[in-house]
Amino acid sequence: MAEAVSTHYLPQLEERRRQLLAVPPELSAAPEIIRLLGEVDAAIGRVREGCFGLCETCHDPIEEDRLRVDPLVRFCLDHLSDAEQRDLERDLDLAARVQRGLLPPAELALPGWRVRTHWQPVGVVSGDFYDVFRVDPQGRSAYALFGDVAGKGVAAAMLVSHLCATFRALAGAAPPVSELVERINRVFKESALSPMFATLVCGRLDADGRVELCVAGHCPPLVVGRTGVRTVQPTGLPVGTFYSSSYRSTTLRLEPGESLLLYTDGLSEAADSAGNEYGSARLEALVGTLPPGDGVALLAAVLRDLAGHTAGVKLTDDVSLMVLTPA
Repeated sequence: MAEAVSTHYLPQLEERRRQLLAVPPELSAAPEIIRLLGEVDAAIGRVREGCFGLCETCHDPIEEDRLRVDPLVRFCLDHLSDAEQRDLERDLDLAARVQRGLLPPAELALPGWRVRTHWQPVGVVSGDFYDVFRVDPQGRSAYALFGDVAGKGVAAAMLVSHLCATFRALAGAAPPVSELVERINRVFKESALSPMFATLVCGRLDADGRVELCVAGHCPPLVVGRTGVRTVQPTGLPVGTFYSSSYRSTTLRLEPGESLLLYTDGLSEAADSAGNEYGSARLEALVGTLPPGDGVALLAAVLRDLAGHTAGVKLTDDVSLMVLTPA
């Protein structure tokens, strides 16, 4: 905790203090400004005393994701007041509804493509994300984004929203996929806390079945077809790892009867009652036995097999899948 405090939280707190001191004179005496300044000064004092991030009631560490969202918190979840608990539950419920509402439909038709998705958060909100949209409503291509932000909880969910908004803003100019991911990486690295990163797959979908893909440290996508299963290997590091990371892309052409399957590590790392992970090898073996070209059946079969593997065991990570099939 000490290293995280010195590297991340103290600069945040000092910047908040500078912003509060810079308000116009007519606002500086407002009760809310005075209260916030006092809370920031108290938090800075806790950093210097070495007790920042510890609950003031039980002295155990406060949940890390809550500190990342608000470094002024002073109590762990177990020692919030009843009113604070109700406020937190209401905020989490709203955050979950907002996050779910920002996802595209579970089934989506694009020029030349059918898209099926599954999103299964293990908690109230999720660090998994995906988005699909047409840059030009009259155009014949679209962009798809799919991935996973490191971490869980509200902090990860907030970074998901930021990452998806960045994706839409930068993709509007229809750049090459590798260039788009490089720009996303720089924006994400500049704005996220240093330890945070995201694995993702970014693709441009053309109506003729061509897909330009950049796989930034994510689980290798699978091309499933009549001739078997092949993987698409990563073409770069997770975004947020290094500011100057470069990325390359690979181009595929999916024929009728083929599908592209994307998944998060919540699937491949899901454990059974004996601790055995589901694994990418099991996934490849499963999808290789399925009738080609049916995205709905492919998605259903994977989820059914995962449920059988984890029967009686609670999932510990979010599970998301996307199936892209030429129309």
